[in-house]
Amino acid sequence: MKKRDVIIACDFDSESRTLEFLDQFTDEKPFVKIGMELFYSQGPGIVKTLKSRGHSVFLDLKIHDIPNTVRRAMAVLSELGADICNLHAGTIDAMQAALQDLDSDPAKRPLIIAVTQLTSVTETQLHRQLLIEHGIQDTVVHYAKNALSAGLSGVVCSPLEVRAVKEACGDSFITVTPGIRFEDNTSQDQARVTTPAIAKQLGCDYIVVGRPITAAASPVESYRRCLQDFI
Repeated sequence: MKKRDVIIACDFDSESRTLEFLDQFTDEKPFVKIGMELFYSQGPGIVKTLKSRGHSVFLDLKIHDIPNTVRRAMAVLSELGADICNLHAGTIDAMQAALQDLDSDPAKRPLIIAVTQLTSVTETQLHRQLLIEHGIQDTVVHYAKNALSAGLSGVVCSPLEVRAVKEACGDSFITVTPGIRFEDNTSQDQARVTTPAIAKQLGCDYIVVGRPITAAASPVESYRRCLQDFI
């Protein structure tokens, strides 16, 4: 895995649509994200299929459960060959459990990262609906510190929180950041967003880009634009 990369969110509902989309990339093998829709419709085999085609894979299932269930689920998922897997930043016990049954050799297991606050969550929703008194940045940093304490490799957060996370957890603590749009895109269902170029300035390690690439008139050109701006 590269130290900085663009991850394409392949939020399709079938393997055929996913492979048809990726077949457009004749000169590149993009890092791809498999989310709930694709994984639930196609099953674990989709991870192995994409790995066999030379893609790095971020398996974005956001595991969230009691520690024992998290432990068993992550043990199964780690065998699929994904490069990154994630879970929600719940209790430290649950995050520690995610690592418990993984291979002791870091080269033979995925990086495990924690989701802090989804990029669709606004400050108002955080306070009024989730009843969290602290602001988004303070909440994200606190969750990131918990993840670091649990032994995880990094977090999912918005680009806007990356600098604070790095200051609290160190430069080697990985930040995977959705909420990426070009200046000429709308934010759609994301609330805390920025551009690839600004994400680079903020110190993001990996940016996750979905519709600005997958729904573009020329996905390959949009992907290359992301790379040029971010790498």
